[in-house]
Amino acid sequence: MKKSKNEVMERIKQETARDMGLSLGKDGSTMTAKEAGALGGRMVKKMIEEYAKTAR
Repeated sequence: MKKSKNEVMERIKQETARDMGLSLGKDGSTMTAKEAGALGGRMVKKMIEEYAKTAR
């Protein structure tokens, strides 16, 4: 079964936050702006890496 885009994004967000040692609240309010920015940047990097693997 193919996952929706939202499910994939949530998985990437959770994995990346866990790798960074960040705790995500329901609305993400437990993070500072700096942490949220770093999380977003790493998520983009991870998405690009995953896309490159599937595009081969």
